[in-house]
Amino acid sequence: MSKFTAVAYYKGIPPNNNNPEKPAILDNFCHGVRSVGDIAVAHQAMDVIPCDVALIQGYVHEHGKQAPHLQLRQNAIELQKKNGKRSLIVDSNLFLYANSANPLHYLRYSFDGVFPTTGFYFDQDVDPTRWQKISRDLNISLKPWRTSGNHILICLQRHGGWSMGGFSVIDWLNQTILQIRQYSRKRPIVVRAHPGDKKIKTILKIHHKNVYLSTNEKLVDDFRNAWATVVYNSSPSAASLIQGIPAFLTDPRPENSQSCGIANIDLSKIESPEMPDRQQWIERLSMCHWKFDELRSGEAWQFFRKYI
Repeated sequence: MSKFTAVAYYKGIPPNNNNPEKPAILDNFCHGVRSVGDIAVAHQAMDVIPCDVALIQGYVHEHGKQAPHLQLRQNAIELQKKNGKRSLIVDSNLFLYANSANPLHYLRYSFDGVFPTTGFYFDQDVDPTRWQKISRDLNISLKPWRTSGNHILICLQRHGGWSMGGFSVIDWLNQTILQIRQYSRKRPIVVRAHPGDKKIKTILKIHHKNVYLSTNEKLVDDFRNAWATVVYNSSPSAASLIQGIPAFLTDPRPENSQSCGIANIDLSKIESPEMPDRQQWIERLSMCHWKFDELRSGEAWQFFRKYI
């Protein structure tokens, strides 16, 4: 078996990071690569070096923010593309709504990009037992479709985040409320800010009747008695679908969302949403989610390396 070389870029972590999970991702990854017999480089400098797989904790801003750690991520990804090699991108998992503490450290992994249109999410060969394992570990399951409920939940993405593609989240919110009101005039609308957006409180103002700002810390509390969830393209849509609450995507390219194909894309159907079968979708989604124990043991790397 030929040896692969994987480089973990530690300087891609923000310099003011206080989250121990971020460096632990790279530590466990390197340990797992070596346990399989491949070469892992724990790279501590700001330059980029050739390799078969570059591990990037986080991603880069679409418009190229100038922070050194983001520049390093960008340079590493560009070098991999130039050489016809892989970048392994680590992102938050889609099941965090169940337990935000994430004690098993399940994370989402993809090659070369963070959208289904740009990244490979290891879902060519689906193993149904993967979802069964995650379901047991996290104590979650597909809930029956909900056919009752009261409010419409709008979940905001991070203001200025790369996933909005440059679209102002405040402009999107106001446009979306007006669209919903064309088809659902009486239901209360609850707006949930992105929990990691520290700036949103200074710019988020509600100027619409029967529209309220959520004060709940947990997403599951906003799901209680919800009729439907509306997002641009973000992960709360997946949580909503797992909970049996119909979700709507408004991104003009719904294929950017992991919920594409299961979520609705036409707000005119907000009062009569489609409710397709979700089993194949959740099994496919599970293939890109791995926990720390699997990362450290090399089990995850053995799976990833099949697609290098």
